[in-house]
Amino acid sequence: MRVSMADVAERAGVSAQTVSRVANGSPRVDPGTRARVEQAMADLGYRMHRAARALRTGQTSTIGLVVSTLASVGNSRMLQAISEAAAAGDYALAVVTVGERGIRDAFARLRSQGVDGAVVLNEATELARDVAPPADLHLVVVDSRPDARFSIVQTDHAGGARAATAHLLSLGHEHVHHLAGPVGSFAAAERERGWREALADAGIEAPAPVRGDWTSASGHRAADALQSASAVFVANDQMALGALRAFADAGRRIPEDVAVVGFDDIVDAAEYRPPLTTVRQDFDVLGARAVAALISAIEGNAPSVEAVPTRLVVRASSVPS
Repeated sequence: MRVSMADVAERAGVSAQTVSRVANGSPRVDPGTRARVEQAMADLGYRMHRAARALRTGQTSTIGLVVSTLASVGNSRMLQAISEAAAAGDYALAVVTVGERGIRDAFARLRSQGVDGAVVLNEATELARDVAPPADLHLVVVDSRPDARFSIVQTDHAGGARAATAHLLSLGHEHVHHLAGPVGSFAAAERERGWREALADAGIEAPAPVRGDWTSASGHRAADALQSASAVFVANDQMALGALRAFADAGRRIPEDVAVVGFDDIVDAAEYRPPLTTVRQDFDVLGARAVAALISAIEGNAPSVEAVPTRLVVRASSVPS
């Protein structure tokens, strides 16, 4: 016998409308009530029928993800986090990459799949700002400058970079150099801003940053220009890996000759040689907040802006020498 929404409501002691909100992933349910309803769903084996919901609400319960590339660790981690958050809300996920035809084509492909809205990820956000999105496609952008048209969810990149730079200065280094991310990246710009602010607070003039493209290979190449540095804040862990190799190739010891701090805290950061001090981004929280903001937008709520805090994780690459 098929379990109904009314059965779940009776079991949880709530209204059918509250069950519907939980089933649709609405953020407008307090955590205690949500947990009670989800437990009742699990106990009764209830699952929302996607086709029936589409007929009743005019929504497909499918959301999209627009991304420039899935080659970077951060983007692949966000894909996993958004996929899990969507599944928890009983939403399907359609993923499109921005190819040669541009972001308008990506939006068109999503609309052809009948998505209710989409999350636009990292590098693709600047492209989304340059076009008028379809009026019937709700958007949430991850990492973006302010834009009244969208909800924005972002990491506190600048705060994390300030903490990383202040940590290196606290170890007695007179200067902290920066291996920065690519021009045009919001995250790279915010991390560079935080580095500059921490140096300014200490009365230190910022040296010219050296720039990479997020890859380990670019970090290895860029580190050639940093061989005289005693402390380097690197804009992501992948470039930090390349920098560590470049310093080792030049006979420089970590951290005795040069201290290194990265950003992201990717899964393998603790396995680098030496283990890498880094700024941890909570990709799971970012993904969950992005999906919640998108569901809120689909329900007709006003755009919002939310920043997710970071945390400095100190390991052997920056211990006092």
